[in-house]
Amino acid sequence: MAKDVLCEVNSCRHWAQENKCNATSIYIVSHASKETSESAETDCKTFEVK
Repeated sequence: MAKDVLCEVNSCRHWAQENKCNATSIYIVSHASKETSESAETDCKTFEVK
């Protein structure tokens, strides 16, 4: 897994100082009806409210 995963969603349980994600794994899905081609078409399913 990537060493430095950055995330600005500070309301997430996995958010750490300096916008780091401290989740042990990350799950990202596409919500596009076609092939995903930009980040706006994805969602982080790892998100959990603090």
